[in-house]
Order: sequence, then C-alpha cells, then structure tokens
Amino acid sequence: MAHDPRPLIELKSFLETLPEPHILFDRDYRILAANSAYRQANDVTHSVIGRTCYEVSHHYSVPCDQAGESCPLARSLESGQRERVLHLHHTPKGEAYVNIELSPVRDAAGEVAFFVEKMEPLKVARGLSDRAGLVGRAPRFQAMLGLLARVAPSEATVLLQGESGTGKELVANALHEASHRADRPFIAVDCSGLPETLFESELFGHERGAFTGATARKPGLVEVASGGTLFIDEVGDIPLGMQVKLLRLLETGTYRRVGATELRTADIRVVSATHRSLREMVDEGRFRQDLYYRLNTFPIEVPALRDRAEDIPLLATAMLARVAPSRTLRLSPAVLRCLSAYGFPGNVRELRNILERASLMCDGEEIGLEHLPPGLCDAPLTAPIRTLASKDGRDTADLAGMERRALQAALAEHHGNRRQLAARLGVSERTLYRKLKAHGLAGRPAPDAGG
Repeated sequence: MAHDPRPLIELKSFLETLPEPHILFDRDYRILAANSAYRQANDVTHSVIGRTCYEVSHHYSVPCDQAGESCPLARSLESGQRERVLHLHHTPKGEAYVNIELSPVRDAAGEVAFFVEKMEPLKVARGLSDRAGLVGRAPRFQAMLGLLARVAPSEATVLLQGESGTGKELVANALHEASHRADRPFIAVDCSGLPETLFESELFGHERGAFTGATARKPGLVEVASGGTLFIDEVGDIPLGMQVKLLRLLETGTYRRVGATELRTADIRVVSATHRSLREMVDEGRFRQDLYYRLNTFPIEVPALRDRAEDIPLLATAMLARVAPSRTLRLSPAVLRCLSAYGFPGNVRELRNILERASLMCDGEEIGLEHLPPGLCDAPLTAPIRTLASKDGRDTADLAGMERRALQAALAEHHGNRRQLAARLGVSERTLYRKLKAHGLAGRPAPDAGG
C-alpha cells in the first residue's frame, strides 16, 4: 500500500528529536525508520530499514504472537489504542528485557497505517546469565517483571508476596533501581528479627534519654531512607501495637521519634514483603485491615522456584558465577538435570546454598553429582515423570506408577550401562539402583565392571 511520503518524512524527523530509542514500522512489521537513540543503544552497524521488527529484536521468522509472545502490534490493531508489553530482546550485550510502548499512527482516512515503538531497557533484569539484577525467562517470572516495570516509575506502595527464599528483597531492590528514587538510599528492615520493644526506635529513631540505654539521639530507618525506598520485610510480623503507627506514617507521611514531641515528615516510598497470608491474618484479627489495604495498593506475587523450573539452569549458571567469582566453574549435564528435577522447598536461597557448597567441594572446573549434598538427587524422578505424563496424558497423582513407567521408558531407550543411565536421569547410581529394585526392574540394564 502506497503512502503519502510527506507524513513519513515528518514522522522520521520527529523521532530524531526523541531521547529514547524509537522505531517506525508499518502494518507488515517492516521498519521504516530508527532514530539515533535506537542506533546508539543497539550499536547498529548495518541498516535495519526494510527488515521486520520481530526479526531484528527477537531473531524470529514469524511475528511475536505466532512465536508464543504477546505482540503489541496485533493488540494495537485490535484495540486501536496504545499498547505496553515487556519483551526479551536481542541486544549487542546479549538478551535483555525491554519495556515496549507502541502507539498507532492513523492516515488521512483514519486508518491505522504506521506504528511508533518506544523502547526502554529494564536495567534490573536480564534474560541470560548476568552477575547483577534479576535473572529468568519463565512466564511467571516475566509476568512479575511486567508488573514491576509498570509500578516502578510511580510512588505506589507495593506488597511483595511469596514464599521464604524466593528473593523478595532482590525484587524490592530492583523496583527501587527502576524508580525515580534510584540515586537515593534503599534501606531494608527485617521485622522478624526485631523485638517489639525495639521496633519503634529502630523505625522512627529516638531522643537521648527516651528509655534506658538511650544515651544519644539516634535517627531511625525512616529518616535514613529519606528520598529513597524503605523495604519492610516480613511485614506480617509487626506487632499489633506498632501497626497503627506504621499506618499513620503511610497515610500522613509523618512520624515522631521515640521520646520526642516534634512531628517529622518522611519522604520515602514503602515496599513491603511477606510470606504469610495477610488476608487470613486480618480475618483472624492478627493484622489490621486498614493497614492491609494501605500496604496492598499494588500486590506482586514473587513466584516459587518450582513454578519457574525452566529457569533453574539459567539461575544456577548465573548464581555459580556469583558464589565463586574468582573461578571458572561449570555444571555438568547430570547436575543440571538433577537440579531441574528437584523441588527446592527453600527456593532460590536453597539453590544458592547448594551451589556455594558444591563450589567448595569441587577442586576442578566441573561440578558433578558427587559435589552436591547427599540425598539431593534421591527425590522422585520428577522430570522424567513430567515428560512421560505429557506424552500419555495420565494423571501425575500416581507418582509411584508414573515413576515406574518413566524408568521403563528410560530403560527401553537406553543401551549403555547403569552409570550412564544414572547420569542421564540426573541421579546417583546408588539412587537409580534402589529405585530399579523397588519397582522390580533391577535386572536391567546390566551394571558395568565398576558398578
């Protein structure tokens, strides 16, 4: 479809004035213009003009919505409005999450003819291994990041909900880094470690002589966090008597030091976190309803590691570089299979502990099953069970039966020895033998000379 070139010239000229990366493309996804900010950010050494946006940004051969992702162009054509999504883009520095804001441009007849796409990198997250920030690609992880990207530029109070060990403080820090307060302090207070007698003093500070032992004036964490973000971890552990004072801080932005009459003003953003169900605590009378609604302005669920199991290899590789930064360590395929099949009740914190121990146990460059904690790979063969269940459509509730069928399928496909099969399944040879024996399959395959 031919277009009047004059509006295109004006649009291209306008894009060049914008400080953020922008591209202009048509309804067929063909890029018509890319401003200088885009060219600099993406280190463009060859022209992207005439190429499709999905091929340049994703290396796809089909549009995003045909490759399992949300396509802002398709959504904009349907709604006729501006659309926002979070995408994982290929960049010169690897894969990175990017906030996409796509606006339709109509022609003289009122039909949508072009699209202007603004791209803002989400610096706190990476799709691939990175030594800082959040790491992951799973759908649940991306959904969390999408909410994070939306709320970060605002001043809204955020409540992070998730099991212990999921990395809620890291998410809170990422939220701070993506906000307008990033150059100011990020201060964390762990409510579970504070006795009630010290909580008020720790949060609001105290005057000299306010209580026994108060030999000098002390600013509280609210004051230390001035201009920045106050992260209140395990907010469900705050004593009822203190909850009303926290509510007053949130509603009025004011507080008093212990022992003082002067009213002070707080310039902070509050992000809180809990592994408890605050809704249930409200129903039981253990948490104030008004405080719950004030904290729950923008809730974000931080997924358990088992709910983003496809991220385990990615996380493990990235975390290994963090726990042993001076070494070049890698995980064996068997270890990756074992970790992917493990349930991780302790979530990301447990994964980090496992890798830290393994790095200390390993003298070489490759971490093997022998370097993992004893019994870690003794759990049911959940990965083979999942694979088999997806093939035959059976209910995974019968774990014993599913495990036996998974082992039978593995035996039928395997032509090596028991040690090789154990490595393939990501379990120890001893564990494999015990499971084969339990299911009456111990006669196959034949052990090797060393087994």
